[in-house]
Amino acid sequence: MATKTKATNILGLPVEEAVMIAAELNILLSNFQVYYQNLRGLHWNIRGKRFFQLHVKFEELYNDAQLKIDMVAERVLTLGGTPLHTFEDYIANNKLKVGKDISKDTEAVGLIMDSLADLLKIERVILEESDRINDEGTNSMMSDFIKEQEKTMWMMKAWSEEEI
Repeated sequence: MATKTKATNILGLPVEEAVMIAAELNILLSNFQVYYQNLRGLHWNIRGKRFFQLHVKFEELYNDAQLKIDMVAERVLTLGGTPLHTFEDYIANNKLKVGKDISKDTEAVGLIMDSLADLLKIERVILEESDRINDEGTNSMMSDFIKEQEKTMWMMKAWSEEEI
């Protein structure tokens, strides 16, 4: 009796699982778009004695988020999916707190730390699923994102514990 083999895509990944990972990546894409927009708002609205330090840091973070957004969208395409691209989709899939009119430094850093923690949860699910089907492209991307974001969280935590 012959065993039935699963259909694979051009990458050699099982089609059904690749479609599921692309859907998870679209959730990540949506949340990164909200994170990006939060960072833009923080960059524009930050006030106080740490303005110069944080204004530059927030710009660095939103530029990095913009690159990651593009990488995630391209991975969705690589897996055979279609990247989400409307605000309606982003809001429907968002799991992050939306920051509005935040100008206080500690509140801004807190929002970033909370957002990164939520992004890490999504990325770890994708990492586990991509590992299960040997999707090294997605797996490697998630590992890189996780490593960078954990370091950013450590730095934000160190900043937030600073003595004045």
